[in-house]
Amino acid sequence: MREMTEPTGRHDVDAEPTTQPFPELVERAIGLGSRPLGWMWNRGFRFLFVLDAVALFGSMVAINLVRFGWVWPTYPRSHYWIGFSIATVIHLAVNYFAGLYEREPRLGYRPWLPRIFVATGIAVAFDGLAAVLTERYLMPRANLAILLVVASLWLTANRTVSRYFANRRRGPSRVLLVGHGEAVALARRHFADDAESEVVGEVERTAELFDVVNTTTATDVLLLDLSAFSEAFPEPLTALDREGVGVHQRVSARETLLGLNSVREIAGMPFTRMRTHAMASHQLRLKRMFDIAVVVALSPLAIVALALLALWVRVRAGSPVLYRQTRVGLRGQRFEVVKFRTMYPDAEAAGPQLSGRTDDRVVPGLRWMRATRMDELPQLWNVLRGEMSLVGPRPERPEMIAAIEQDVAGYARRHELPPGITGFAQINGRYETDPAYKLGYDLQYLVNWSLVLDIQILLRTILVVLRRRV
Repeated sequence: MREMTEPTGRHDVDAEPTTQPFPELVERAIGLGSRPLGWMWNRGFRFLFVLDAVALFGSMVAINLVRFGWVWPTYPRSHYWIGFSIATVIHLAVNYFAGLYEREPRLGYRPWLPRIFVATGIAVAFDGLAAVLTERYLMPRANLAILLVVASLWLTANRTVSRYFANRRRGPSRVLLVGHGEAVALARRHFADDAESEVVGEVERTAELFDVVNTTTATDVLLLDLSAFSEAFPEPLTALDREGVGVHQRVSARETLLGLNSVREIAGMPFTRMRTHAMASHQLRLKRMFDIAVVVALSPLAIVALALLALWVRVRAGSPVLYRQTRVGLRGQRFEVVKFRTMYPDAEAAGPQLSGRTDDRVVPGLRWMRATRMDELPQLWNVLRGEMSLVGPRPERPEMIAAIEQDVAGYARRHELPPGITGFAQINGRYETDPAYKLGYDLQYLVNWSLVLDIQILLRTILVVLRRRV
């Protein structure tokens, strides 16, 4: 049986428990349901959707019963049933975009209650806002404060019970240690009394790491020093992540100087989880919704600006006004980016080349459009099509990427999220900034993404454009 809270990786499914955790009849039922449930799981279904819906709706009913008994005030019961149902949907949506239904790591997981309390607080605020906008209270107002506490505890209990049964079904985590000498011996001593994990092997050379993981069916890899990480990045760490194997870096006194704020405990030792695939599905969907909302809200101004800029390009550069070029986007997919044409038609007769501040190929009178990035404005069309985002790494041409990847390790990681019209590297870097440094900005954005960060980058982009600091 798969864990109710999160999808499992290949090693979670293939590795058989050493003992039968449930009675034979239950095991047979699990086997029969594995295929259809797996199909639903891969398409986004989570058992916790159902469990949380029952918990939320049940909490609202129970609070009313405790406060008012069987005779509920002011409205008929049908009013309450509808209000409770709407509130339940609001809470499930907020929980989804808060990441409460994403995969939970087997080792080093964070406590659920603080995250659930924050998400429930946001949902309760939406419950109150919905009442103000529709003039229809979803439940008595005093119930909202009680619901914040009761629902948080119940949703936490759902995940605690789910985790317990999932761990019982899967058995201990199978840990592979990567390091040398005393570091490995010290880690083994810590795992000696850990009932939730077992050490299945150790590796000194990271070149053998992927093969040893497959041989031992390890579910988690622990890197015990930074040298192991530098040797394993970007491969085989990226391949292990795709296979659902958790990778964790031990945090020593040296690593604390890096300002890490997501240290987690594994067998009494401090680790931070390596995330090569940093954008979760709920984050990508939330980012997409934000992009569409902003583009639609700004469309009246954008249409006027596009029309005026197109007229200016037509006067200065002639036809065609727009320029299309193949770029690489999300997960390496290619698409046609749209820009205002600011260069002469034969600008790349000698082949693709990077543009600089003083580029003789730029048409006179259009250099300011490149300096202010106004030539990128037609890419709002790419955003509406879902090929790009408002904020993200700038999309590069396939020829350029092939050359850069030879020199910059891990450059392909920037394709883990949609490319953007503007980005973290654009507001901090320059035209001359080396691709390796730009990648550092892009990956910082990737692992720290939030809607607030997108808003900050968009606002700072306006300042960069006004100052022409590109």
